[in-house]
Amino acid sequence: MVIGITGGIGSGKSQVLSLMKQEFGAELLVADDIAHQLTEPGHSCYEHILDEFGSEVLSEDGSINRKKLSEIVFSNPVCLKKLNKIVHPMVKEYIRGEISCVQLEDPAKIIVIEAALLIEDHYDEICDEIWYVYATEEVRRERLKKSRGYSDEKIDDIMKNQLSDEQFRKSCQKIIDNSGTPEETLQELKKALEF
Repeated sequence: MVIGITGGIGSGKSQVLSLMKQEFGAELLVADDIAHQLTEPGHSCYEHILDEFGSEVLSEDGSINRKKLSEIVFSNPVCLKKLNKIVHPMVKEYIRGEISCVQLEDPAKIIVIEAALLIEDHYDEICDEIWYVYATEEVRRERLKKSRGYSDEKIDDIMKNQLSDEQFRKSCQKIIDNSGTPEETLQELKKALEF
C-alpha cells in the first residue's frame, strides 16, 4: 500500500511519519529529503539549477547554497516556478523508482510519501490513498512557536499560502487528527490502517 501524507505546517506530519515507521515498519519517502539529495553535485537536479540560476547560487565547496537559492526564489514567483519545474518532476520520478524497488523486495510493505505539494503535484496518481494530518490552528501555532520560534506574522504568511482545511479534506481519503497526544494519534493510525 502506498500512502501519501499531507497537511498544513505544524500539523505534525513528522510525528505521523515517525509512528508509521516505528509501529508499522513503513518505508518513508520524504520529498524534501529527496530534493536535497538530488540537488547535490553529481545528481540530476544540480546541473539544471546551475543552468537556470547561475554560479551565484553556489557555496565555496561547489554545493548549492540553499539560503542564497531560497532568497532568490521566495522573492520572485517566476524563479520559484522555474525551480519547482526542475525539482518536483525529478523528485516524483525518483519516488516512483523507489516504490518499484520496495514493492519488489517486500510487496506487503507499507510505503509512506510525504511531500509539501502532494495534492498540487498530483501524487494521487501514485498513491493508493492520501491522508490529511489535521491539527487545530491553535495547536499548530503553538507547535510552530515552540519548535521553530516563529512569530504570528510568519505563521500567518505561511498558512495563507497553503491549502485550506476544506481543500485538504476534499482531496484526501482519510483524516488523521493529530491535535492530541502521540498515543491518540497512534489510535487514529490504527483505525486508518484498520488494525
